[in-house]
Amino acid sequence: MRAFLYRLAWALVRPLAAPLARGGGKLGAAVRGRRGAVRALAAWAAGARDPARALVWFHAASVGEGRQAEAVLTRLRDARPTWQIAYTYSSPSAARWASGLPADVAGYVPFDTPGETAAALDALRPAALVFCATDVWPELVRQAAARHVALGLVSATLAPTSSRRGRAARWLLGAAYGALDRVGAIDDSDAAALVRMGVPAARLAVTGDTRHDAAHARLAARPSSVAARCLVALRGDGRDDRPIVVAGSTWPSDERVLMPALRAAQGAGARFRLVIAPHEPTRDHLAGLDGKLDYCMPPGMRRLRLSSLLAAGNGEPLRPGTGPSGDGGWDAVVVDIVGVLAELYTTAACAFVGGGFHRSGLHSVIEPAAAGVPVLFGPRWRGSRDARLLLEAGGAVACGDRRALAAALSSWLTDETARASAALAARAVVERGLGAADRSLQLVLDLVERRSLDPNP
Repeated sequence: MRAFLYRLAWALVRPLAAPLARGGGKLGAAVRGRRGAVRALAAWAAGARDPARALVWFHAASVGEGRQAEAVLTRLRDARPTWQIAYTYSSPSAARWASGLPADVAGYVPFDTPGETAAALDALRPAALVFCATDVWPELVRQAAARHVALGLVSATLAPTSSRRGRAARWLLGAAYGALDRVGAIDDSDAAALVRMGVPAARLAVTGDTRHDAAHARLAARPSSVAARCLVALRGDGRDDRPIVVAGSTWPSDERVLMPALRAAQGAGARFRLVIAPHEPTRDHLAGLDGKLDYCMPPGMRRLRLSSLLAAGNGEPLRPGTGPSGDGGWDAVVVDIVGVLAELYTTAACAFVGGGFHRSGLHSVIEPAAAGVPVLFGPRWRGSRDARLLLEAGGAVACGDRRALAAALSSWLTDETARASAALAARAVVERGLGAADRSLQLVLDLVERRSLDPNP
């Protein structure tokens, strides 16, 4: 009955794809991508799929979950270089990022209909299908299991705020979770929730969160990007030692609290420079930020766009006195390009991560923590395990309003000892989480090489 109703729902909504694909924004891009997913995967397979080589198909919804998959995927590439790897995603925000993965093919996941999932599976012929975090698609699982494809889930989580913990979700998705051959949960609480969802306990192990490995590896591989070196190098007369506050992935709702808090911190004697990276650097959002910065920063503020710094440097860090502001110094930099935020956190004395004052909830706090940067965020953090770990360790502060945020900013910007202690605590959270990617890799190898711990998969 569940399978029938699920397929019926897709049969009813699938015809809407054509008109939706003509729309703009993320929805239109996602629909267009998924409409063409089977065609793209089949075209790659026709020219490049080698049936003599095992193929592992990884799937993650967006960039956040993709970072978790990346840590396993890159290790798999090193451990089994002859295997082929396919990677799919659901969100258009992952399209550009996924193109840089060491996968043989990357693209949108097909719509979860019987015909499209069957066509994709027949084209790719995977030995294993590995989901990441939460994005398990019932029809894809059903079709893969019918073809005896091994099924796995890594960095598996069901946050306390997740809608998948509800009775309706368990009824709809329980069979898909129950069909998984191996599951690596992030922690004990996730493992218990996954068993309630339908995962057989014998097929489940606690392997940790691969996001920690991914963040740590990115910083080790690229300890200082050109953008980060530009920010540090440009100090005007060379003696500007003000700490840098990096505000990352902010929404307008975050900025309405952050900007007055920054102004209040300045009024309390805090000195700083600001780097702000909006979650969606659209033209309208960037224009709105200019007005907000005029409000919160002092008169005569030197405000720059990150793209102008990089253009002036022509791919190299700028020398003092050569920047777009004339003397090379700056008070605020607006990040108007994507893909550099993790590296920019390495320049920060403290970070504010957006989403905590937005209805969608907190964005990733693990990148600043991996850089050894203490973190501030708003009250909507309870869906984030990393936020909870940082709070418990003393590497973060949750702020319910602008007064609390101003007080926390003032404390860390004026008390170097307190800031250093919080920074060490933040980095320690990430370091304690390392090793999850290696454990998850072994899970994937077991799937493909049939060394499952479950004797009756």
